[in-house]
Amino acid sequence: MNDKLRIAVCQLRTELDGAETMKKAASFVRRSAEGGADFAVLPEMFSCPYSGRYFRRFAAEGHEKTVAAMSSWAKENGVYLIGGSVPETEEGRLFNTCFVFDRAGKQIAKHRKVHLFDVDIPGMRFRESATFSPGEEITVFDTEFGKMGAAICFDVRFPELFRAMAARGAKVVFLPAQFNMATGPAHWSETLKIRAVDNEIFFVGASAARYEGFDYECWGHSVVYDPFGIALAAADETEQIIFADIDLGRVDEVRAQLPTFLHLRRDVYTVAE
Repeated sequence: MNDKLRIAVCQLRTELDGAETMKKAASFVRRSAEGGADFAVLPEMFSCPYSGRYFRRFAAEGHEKTVAAMSSWAKENGVYLIGGSVPETEEGRLFNTCFVFDRAGKQIAKHRKVHLFDVDIPGMRFRESATFSPGEEITVFDTEFGKMGAAICFDVRFPELFRAMAARGAKVVFLPAQFNMATGPAHWSETLKIRAVDNEIFFVGASAARYEGFDYECWGHSVVYDPFGIALAAADETEQIIFADIDLGRVDEVRAQLPTFLHLRRDVYTVAE
């Protein structure tokens, strides 16, 4: 099994014109592959403006066409694709869903956002649960490099989910996200870093780029942390691709040096496996 891989985080801005966004996303994935990436990662709701007034309209167009496009991007470029998230419909219910594809374009995982973004903080009120239904699964999948995990945005505030992923063998976790201009500066980098440190894993935060003046302004600042909490790559708020070279041997190295993950007290508390 190869321990060395390159990850490209595609921090793109979602446009109101869906066709324009899809064309841009295809270009970002292609450029990721041209830069030597094994994995290309898109942001949360990359294909749909992140606003309650757009979710159902974009969902009505169906997720199948977007899923087919992502599959083709993965196959054409020979990369694993962590497909950010899209509005997925099933039996009248709407989910915020991340589809994952292997190098041949085969779907190998699907994560439905488990924790929905319902907040009422100064300057912002948002109820994702008014539109979406929550997912029910912890998402860990196999790759040629070993096991990895996926979650979406608000999921990151619930450490149990990531402990369970790590306990199931995930050494890299991908988090498509759109933290806002209040929670982003306050919590984004710190929360991702501590999830990496808690579990001694690589943590990939893939944010959308900021869309100034839009209903919901995203913080941006995509980042990749190693198991010791060191930032391997980081973005500002603008559209760009960041690359991170990862050696999965670093997970075992850090766990040997600072064996917090290896010393879980399973006789005192339960960790899902």
